[in-house]
Amino acid sequence: MGKVNESELDWASVDRGDAEYRRKRLADAAGGDELGCSLYELPPGKKSWPYHYHTANEEALYVLDGTGRLRGDDKELSLDAGDYVALPAGEDGAHRIINDSEEPLRYLMISTMATPEVLVYPDSEKVGVLDGAAPGGTDERTLEGYYRQEDAVDYWDGEE
Repeated sequence: MGKVNESELDWASVDRGDAEYRRKRLADAAGGDELGCSLYELPPGKKSWPYHYHTANEEALYVLDGTGRLRGDDKELSLDAGDYVALPAGEDGAHRIINDSEEPLRYLMISTMATPEVLVYPDSEKVGVLDGAAPGGTDERTLEGYYRQEDAVDYWDGEE
């Protein structure tokens, strides 16, 4: 059994244009293996990771403080403190979190930690392929790459 208090962890920050957030990897710090959980804080006017979905991992979002929006596969949902959203693997679980308020938005992201994993980014028409460590995992990856779908080659291309 592992235990950690979020106050013991340092924030890791990402600032990539409209994507800006702080993150604490709770499950990793507590010794989690098959279930991940991170605490996120989104500043006002910022967004989380690019719009995407996972093909192998289910995620869930729980809002702790603040308000915002969740861009989903076919709609946007308002987010308020106390809201829980299940994000299944596949297109139905596509998501991006947006803080359109004047205050920070704090939430937990919980996920299974299966590998291999394929991530799909519909807006940029890219895919990501990971093995050895799931998204959000800190183990060494044995395979990782991001590719534009338009660059796909035929299965037999390059084979003798």
